Amino acid sequence: MNIPTKEEIYSVLCARHTKENQDKLMRAKVAVAGLGGLGSNIAVQLARVGIGQLHLIDFDTVDLSNLNRQHYFIRHLGMNKTDALAQQLLQINPYLQIETDCIKLTEKNIAALLKDDDYICEAFDVPENKAMLVNAVLELFPHKKLVAASGMAGFGDSNAIRTRQIMRNFYLCGDGESGIDTKKTLTAPRVALCAAHEANMIVQLILEK
Repeated sequence: MNIPTKEEIYSVLCARHTKENQDKLMRAKVAVAGLGGLGSNIAVQLARVGIGQLHLIDFDTVDLSNLNRQHYFIRHLGMNKTDALAQQLLQINPYLQIETDCIKLTEKNIAALLKDDDYICEAFDVPENKAMLVNAVLELFPHKKLVAASGMAGFGDSNAIRTRQIMRNFYLCGDGESGIDTKKTLTAPRVALCAAHEANMIVQLILEK
């Protein structure tokens, strides 16, 4: 298999997005915190659009229950999500700069782990972890762009998934209310739709800057 050169990939992306926009995307560094249904799909979309640097953060491994909505395959079962996702992203763009941290984000390590990232995507499943990350980023890095998600469980009702600006540098994607219960579980279409909103907002912020 002939691997395209870096220049060939860049040329195609410039033709699609314009050179000005592509140069902005390639200079950006985006952290994706959590590589489940949201984060794995966000990272794939950002890689396809030509983001230059991705910082992948997750402590978990791929298991069978992940395959219903997360961007992994049977061959990835048992692998660290950071490694499994990085492997896929390099198949999209072998020149993408990827930093991985197979670690659980906590209040104690957020400052060190996210200090060099320009944009931060919150992509956790547990509400308490979402709140912890958002609050820490807003306190420690008020100048950084933060995109988070809340409410994507269930089926249908696509129009309810939307993006809202909460604060100057804080954006929230989702319907804002649907949680996980016996009637509303996480499903691939709605989770991926919310992930697309997050990725789209990150791209918009990069290009507007």
